[in-house]
Amino acid sequence: MQRRIGLTGGIASGKSRVGRLLEAHGWPVLDADRYAREALAVGSDATRQVLKRWGDAVRAVDEPLGLNRGALGRIVFSESNARRWLEQLVHPVVRQRFEQELQGLSDAPCVVLMIPLLFETGQTDLCSEVWLVDCEEQQQLERLMQRDGLSEQEAQLRLRAQWPLSRKRPLADRIIDNRGPDTALNETVHALLTAG
Repeated sequence: MQRRIGLTGGIASGKSRVGRLLEAHGWPVLDADRYAREALAVGSDATRQVLKRWGDAVRAVDEPLGLNRGALGRIVFSESNARRWLEQLVHPVVRQRFEQELQGLSDAPCVVLMIPLLFETGQTDLCSEVWLVDCEEQQQLERLMQRDGLSEQEAQLRLRAQWPLSRKRPLADRIIDNRGPDTALNETVHALLTAG
């Protein structure tokens, strides 16, 4: 039976870094965020629906059939109804991409499914085990502000749009502690890979 690792965590907890380390080890990594970006590509059906709903408020300046993702983010992270609407539009497309990719990787002994909202979207059924990248909420906040150039208020809105890590910890099979330096994270992931 194929081993399917659901790799999750909170925003800016370090999932992408862990995903890159697992990919470097030779494990295929399927990335929900990448599929969500593809779902909202220029001219896609989902993008057309977003533009129909919000129009010029979210339209890219240089591409009439594209989205200004920053503007869209400000809307959906400040209005829960808007976020739910967008999730209902994008999540089925992402789920379909996972299922397509998994069919193509049916002979792989292990596949990693990197899904930030794994628990929130009820997609644990795709996984045989769940690994949670964990850190302190203050670290998430600081990393998110630095990474995305957000104000503290904007970063807090994004953090509150997800379950807190404290709610996810008891649901995970393995916890990957990312509270320390990169070298410690590398060692933790290496130990998990060695353990099998």
